[in-house]
Amino acid sequence: MKKPLLYLTLFSIAMAFLESAVVVYLRIIYYPEGFDFPLAPIDASVAVTEILRELATMIMLLTVSIISGKNFRQRFAYFIFCFGVWDIFYYVFLYLLLGWPESLFTWDILFLIPVTWTGPVIAPVIVSFTMIGIALSVLIFDEKNKNSRISRNVWAYWIAGAFLVFLSFIYDYSVFVLEQNSLREIWNISGENLFEISQDYIPESFNWLLFWAGEVMFITGMIFIIRQKPG
Repeated sequence: MKKPLLYLTLFSIAMAFLESAVVVYLRIIYYPEGFDFPLAPIDASVAVTEILRELATMIMLLTVSIISGKNFRQRFAYFIFCFGVWDIFYYVFLYLLLGWPESLFTWDILFLIPVTWTGPVIAPVIVSFTMIGIALSVLIFDEKNKNSRISRNVWAYWIAGAFLVFLSFIYDYSVFVLEQNSLREIWNISGENLFEISQDYIPESFNWLLFWAGEVMFITGMIFIIRQKPG
């Protein structure tokens, strides 16, 4: 278990540098005076490329995890482990290269699929450490209980936690979009128009209640799997 984790850690750190390098180039082009909200206007082709780059990143992390794992549990654990290491070092490299973020409570765009995710930097960092913890708990369980399955309760807690954390990241942006458009209008908004709307978005508040509720679900699942008996 140690050797795959070592290689996956090196892979994830290298990927984090590549991701941060792309962000350095984008900020030199679009934010020469430093990144801040609202977003600077960018070409539609660049926006599409960014979305595809994020999708490619997920495919790369998933692929290396599938190759490294021997079963579904290991592959799942390796994927979230890689994701956590990658995300943490992404911010480490941004700080080393750009001196950004100024603090852990600086707001950032976290993801663009399926809608814009935003939040203070400390939030995804906390989730990343939690993902690493979950990954290690799954790998330890797999090592000790090769013929046992992770209980449905554990999966239920983790799925619920992921959903709540996801809602916390899209909550502020979703409120902004709903304030600008009715529910009927939202169904007719094209991807290009939605991107134009996002250029007026300035984060106001992060839903810590949803976030910590999700974290509690994650940790509860970890406790369950640690206490789960073979069988």
